[in-house]
Amino acid sequence: MKKIVLAYSGGLDTSIILRWLQENYNAEVIAYTADIGQQMKKKEVIKNAKRLGVKKVIIENLKNTFVRDYVFPMIRGHAVYEGCYLLGTSIARPLIAKRQIAIAKKFKAHAVSHGSTGKGNDQVRFELGYAYFGKKIKVIAPWREWKLQSRSDLIKYAKKNKIPIPKDKRGAPPFSVDDNIFHTSTEGKVLEDPKNSAPEFIFQRTKPVEKAPNKSTIIKINFKNGDPISINGKKLSPEKLLEKLNFIGGKNGVGRVDLVENRFIGIKSRGVYETPGGAILHAAHRAIESVSLDKETMHNKERVMPIYAETIYNGYWFSKKRLKLQKIIDKKRNLVAGQVVLKIVKGNIIILSRRSNNKAYSLKKVSFEENKTFDKTKIERFIKYHSKKL
Repeated sequence: MKKIVLAYSGGLDTSIILRWLQENYNAEVIAYTADIGQQMKKKEVIKNAKRLGVKKVIIENLKNTFVRDYVFPMIRGHAVYEGCYLLGTSIARPLIAKRQIAIAKKFKAHAVSHGSTGKGNDQVRFELGYAYFGKKIKVIAPWREWKLQSRSDLIKYAKKNKIPIPKDKRGAPPFSVDDNIFHTSTEGKVLEDPKNSAPEFIFQRTKPVEKAPNKSTIIKINFKNGDPISINGKKLSPEKLLEKLNFIGGKNGVGRVDLVENRFIGIKSRGVYETPGGAILHAAHRAIESVSLDKETMHNKERVMPIYAETIYNGYWFSKKRLKLQKIIDKKRNLVAGQVVLKIVKGNIIILSRRSNNKAYSLKKVSFEENKTFDKTKIERFIKYHSKKL
């Protein structure tokens, strides 16, 4: 019997897909779940899959790998899509796709499948990852193949196949929610019309600014080789460090974004994102670079950042283009070391101090006090040279 590795969340949609694959492809389905910090009850995931006749359910803990090898490189690049999106969903798909293909090869599966809809970016991100690691493995995208057109069709199919339907899925289409250790995104329903304000109840990991504490939280983040390594002097794994910052940022109302974005496939969509820890790291990393890197290196990074962010957004994480841009971003990252002190209060991230042993910032040169380390007579020639370019 042929085998298909399905990216399985344990929810209604992927459970329907699991049954549909069994019916339409006469294949054994291997349920694969990547644990990258999403809200998940492992026992329920296994129970739901086995109820549908799945013999092999694989759940991998990839949280540390995800943060270290995917989130941190983006933080080093200050990657922001269209001005404010920190790419929380975009960066998760490449890792899942990579591991899904590895599982497929291990168990000699002929195909992989995902539950991404036909209008979204994730189908592209998954399938570009599949193509990079397993060109000979077939890709099955049910949302582009089946005849189920609506939420009511899905509910009817679930009832027919005795698939449990959660109460919140019985009526109107629910919000589309994606979450991992880096972020939470919410789309659909009232959010589809940009004139509607996002209802407060959709936010899962951040307090509204009005309910955030009046007292500020002071934190010290230490960096080494361009990556954060400790908070308030305590060394933490990438996973634990991000979890800590998520908690601090979330309770202080940091990291909310409401964005109408341009999808790769050519349509606009509105999403509400929560990235509390990511927002803090983004600000802190820019601060430590300001005292540890030279102007040319920093400006080169700034020039490539929009291209880098769009490359990730579009699903090209494993491409030669992204790797080439990453080399520009990581040039001299060994110099990015030191400590940043931040004040987190009422949705604000305020930089209090930056400290580095690097020589990029010269207190002697910048001082208003007279000193011999800066030759002011050269400035006149400098201005005359540039005035000729007008």
